[in-house]
Amino acid sequence: MSKALPRSVAIAALAAAGLIAAPAGAEETIKMTVSAGHPAVFLWVKHLHESFIPTVDAELAKGGKYKVQWNEAYGSTVAKIGSELETIEQGISDMGIVGTVFHSAKMPLQNVTYQVPFGPDDANVVTEVMDSLHQKLPAMQKAWERYNQVYMGGFAIDNYGIVTRDPIKKVEDLKGKKLGGAGPNLNWFKGTGAVGVVASLNTFYNDIKTGVYDGAIVFATAAVPAKLYEVAPNYTQVNFGAMYAGGVSVNKARWDAFPAEVKAAFRAAAKVYGVNYLKEQTARVNASIEAYNKGGGKVEALDPAERAKLAKMIPNPSTDWLKLTAEKNLPGKEVLKAYMDGARAKGFKFVRDFDKE
Repeated sequence: MSKALPRSVAIAALAAAGLIAAPAGAEETIKMTVSAGHPAVFLWVKHLHESFIPTVDAELAKGGKYKVQWNEAYGSTVAKIGSELETIEQGISDMGIVGTVFHSAKMPLQNVTYQVPFGPDDANVVTEVMDSLHQKLPAMQKAWERYNQVYMGGFAIDNYGIVTRDPIKKVEDLKGKKLGGAGPNLNWFKGTGAVGVVASLNTFYNDIKTGVYDGAIVFATAAVPAKLYEVAPNYTQVNFGAMYAGGVSVNKARWDAFPAEVKAAFRAAAKVYGVNYLKEQTARVNASIEAYNKGGGKVEALDPAERAKLAKMIPNPSTDWLKLTAEKNLPGKEVLKAYMDGARAKGFKFVRDFDKE
């Protein structure tokens, strides 16, 4: 006995044969849950709502065949910070922000910039180089596919500094200080006497306020919305550089089921997301420094001689990372060289050639 076709397929077949008329203006609705551990006050989430989603809607409206019903679940409502990768992998969320900075073991290649402190301070440069690596090096895309995801595009955060309760004037002032950080950036303080504590933007404020640690490694455009000037008034501009922190990804099973028109809309949205995110971030950097001062904080640049001392004294962060990538049969050396060469090609001169040590 032949198996009956699903009703939707049968109707489509009849319509194609001219036996029935397709309903005028009919659209297929695609339901999508979009997740992020951070709230929308942070730019990488804000532009999911303000740039990515509206662009998908606008692109699909041109064809009139499909529309998306969005369920926006930010601020750890569906995915906690650090669990976004697994949430999308398992299909609990259909797409969203994955902070690769929280997955140094699972996605080490995406953390290459954190192995190169004192790098480019321009997030535009870092984003361009990292996205080009994703396009040129198959291992970069496979890192996402391994967790059942398709990479749409990445984002870089602006120039890292540190916020502390007490001022940091010289490297010796770091001794004994407990500093919160995402994980990979804690390696930037090895040998200084500072103690790193794994934490996130969502916890910095309360943890510093209650004395869990004395300060945090953070960037200006996040320090202000997190109101860290209230608990850690001293912002030291160390110029660790801008860092690639993650990307927008879609569950691969959902992606594979998308019609070509929908895939094209998502790709277009990813480009708009990247452009708008970087544009607002760039505009916000100087304004954030001013806002930190106005909020009661004090922003000061670390003396260049002290910065140079710190850059020379820390162990090469890429050493352990290269061991990890080798153990996982991943091309760490190739990625490290490609990233640093990419930045050099844009005119940046590294204070240390970590890839040649």
